Amino acid sequence: MRRASGCLFGLAFGDALGAVTEFLNVDEILRRFPPQGPQQPMGNPARVTDDTQMTLAVGEALLEVTPPFIADNLKPPLRRAFIDWWDSPDNNRAPGNTCLNACANLATDLPWQQATVANSKGCGANMRVAPVGLVNNLNATTRAAIAQFQAALTHGHPTALAASDLTARAIADLVAGGDPKGLPSRLRAYAEQQRSIYHADWLGLLWQRPSINTPEEFISRGWDECLSILDRLDAALAKPNRDADPCLATGEGWVAEEAFATGLLCFLMFPEEPVAALRRAALTVGDSDSIACLTGAFAGAYLGMAAWPEEWVNRIEYRDRLAALGNRWDEEATSNASRAQVSLS
Repeated sequence: MRRASGCLFGLAFGDALGAVTEFLNVDEILRRFPPQGPQQPMGNPARVTDDTQMTLAVGEALLEVTPPFIADNLKPPLRRAFIDWWDSPDNNRAPGNTCLNACANLATDLPWQQATVANSKGCGANMRVAPVGLVNNLNATTRAAIAQFQAALTHGHPTALAASDLTARAIADLVAGGDPKGLPSRLRAYAEQQRSIYHADWLGLLWQRPSINTPEEFISRGWDECLSILDRLDAALAKPNRDADPCLATGEGWVAEEAFATGLLCFLMFPEEPVAALRRAALTVGDSDSIACLTGAFAGAYLGMAAWPEEWVNRIEYRDRLAALGNRWDEEATSNASRAQVSLS
């Protein structure tokens, strides 16, 4: 099924589709793109935003690491990838201030816990985390730690960490063949299990803030906000309305937990219709490119590369880099499955 490729290309397609609608309300989107909003990525190449650029940065940094994954091994390539993105002439796609400021701080050789923007939980933390959910042979604890660590380099708020972890968990679940209908309940169980787990080997003393007494208290604040957004997601799915702006149900997506929930809502309303899911995600009042890129990542992780029109694949910006990452993880997954089959025979 080539689920890793489907995830990454879906993310880029959603990013490109939502790039032209970000900052617009629904009425304005419909006026500019009648009658139902943008229907396909525009241009050749179809340009993406910083969401895809930073996803590639995370993915390519992960490929530089020879397992085992520990903070000391991942920190140098990930830091370098973020600085390279920040310093690139192609970094001209309306990137968020948190990512810009934190990466500028990282470029000064500050310790990363000082470079990060401590109180930011913007969606820049998790719009780029999909590759963490695609890496093969990671145990759940390591995946969680990496997802939170890549967020923490720029976004130091506990909800940014928890929402990134939850996003990567959703990707990994779908790649493993998880049923979309049961995904919200599985994610809730995961959030409850993780609520007091602080990955000290990766995050160090990031938790130390005024009025916070323990690392467990710090991280639980983030998970509690994620559990609250899962409540809103459940309410929206109980009475799904494909015609209403999903931002009305789960938020506009400027912050990490809302981007996660609204992107997931768009996917879960159209689990077998990936293109329709992307179109719905782009026709939103909120942070449309981040919402749609997460929708595309979820849909592609579930349905694989066959979900997407070949004509879109041929036009998307960064096609070669997306393909290189996706093919690497798809080939590893196929190899793992073959070895497992041999061991059973």
